[in-house]
Formats: sequence, structure tokens, C-alpha cells
Amino acid sequence: MKEISKSDIDTLLKLQTAETQITRIQSILEKINSEKEKLDSKFRKFQKAHDEKEYQLEKTKAFCREMENEIQIVGERIQKSNENLRFVKTNKEYQVLQREVDDNRKRKEQLENELIDHLDEKEALEQEVNTSRTDLDQLSEQTRTLKKEIEEKSSDDQEELDELLVKRAEISKNLDPALMDNFNRISKMNNGLAVVQVKNEVCMGCYVNIPPQLYIEAQRYNSLILCPQCSRILCYIES
Repeated sequence: MKEISKSDIDTLLKLQTAETQITRIQSILEKINSEKEKLDSKFRKFQKAHDEKEYQLEKTKAFCREMENEIQIVGERIQKSNENLRFVKTNKEYQVLQREVDDNRKRKEQLENELIDHLDEKEALEQEVNTSRTDLDQLSEQTRTLKKEIEEKSSDDQEELDELLVKRAEISKNLDPALMDNFNRISKMNNGLAVVQVKNEVCMGCYVNIPPQLYIEAQRYNSLILCPQCSRILCYIES
């Protein structure tokens, strides 16, 4: 057991008081950050869905443009074939050109029918995108407002945490580095609770009885006593 003084015990108790407050505020701030992350996550999901709608709209627009171009090309072929029909000299040439005209007319009609369907799809997607963009803008503003409110509410907690961290650092200067390392290690293991009172041979951290000899040692204030069950530092406080 490492030798310590009554002054070290008092310092450990002060340090634990600061540590308890720090842990409490950090827990509050973690919940606040979680709330902010939920708001951001909701916005990102909505943004992703909106982006997907815009992507589908742009794809449909591009497809419509391609079809319009193809319809124009096929129409030009029909016009050219009709012009060439006036100059054919044989029946065979006439039949070949006429077949080309008929095939191109069928193709043009098919493309025009498909284009109508895709134009209807484009119009529906445009309405969806416009509605989604409006909803996205509203959600963006709502998210900013809620996050601002959350941050304003947490500003006092953050200021208090900063002050406590400074206070903790000042208290730590009065402890031997090895003892401080022990405190930090035990605090990390026990969610910020490294130092607990021992009363009537019971550890007040885990509420397990400790050996009588350890209880006697704790009352002497001359050695670092750890609970055999939870490994917290035991401090005896006179009533």
C-alpha cells in the first residue's frame, strides 16, 4: 500500500468533488451533442432523398433530350427519303426507299409515344423535386433554429465545465504524479467515481463489506486503501 498523508486524502476528496461535477456536466453535454447529431442525421437523410429525386429528374431530362434528338434525326431521314423518291428511276429503288420511309415513320411514332410517357414522368418528378426542395429548405431552417436553441441552453454548462477543468488541474498540482495517475485510472474504470467514503466497514461505492484491517488502515490516513471489490480509493471521514 502506497504511503500518503491526511493532506493527500483531503486533496483526493476535493479532486473527486470536481471530477463528479465534471462527469455530470460531460454527460449532459454528450446528450446535447447526441440531440444535435440526431437533427443533423435527419437532415442528411432528407437531403439524400432530395438529391436522389434531383438525380432522377436530371436523368429523365437527359433521356427526353436524347429522344427528341433521335426523333429529329429520324424525321430528317424521312424527309430526305421522300425527296429522293421523286428521283428514283426503277420500281425496285422506289420500293426500297418507301420501305425506309415506312420503317422510319414507325420508329418516329414509337419514339414520340415513348417521349410522351417520359415527359409525363419528367413533369411529375419536377413537382416532386419542387415540393422536396421547399420541405428541405424548411427543415434546414428548423434544424438551424433547434441547434441554436440547444447550443444556447448548453453554453452555461460548457462554461462551468471549462471552469471545473481548470479547477481540477489546479487541485492536481498538489498530488504526487503517481497518485494522480492512480486517480485517473480508477476514475476511468468507474465512470468518474474514483474516491468514495468507507463507513462502518462498508465501501460506499459498491456497498460491499471490506476486511476489518483495511477499515482500520483507512482510519489512519497514512496509506492508499483500495476497495477489494470495486478498486476505488477508500477515504474515511470522521463523523
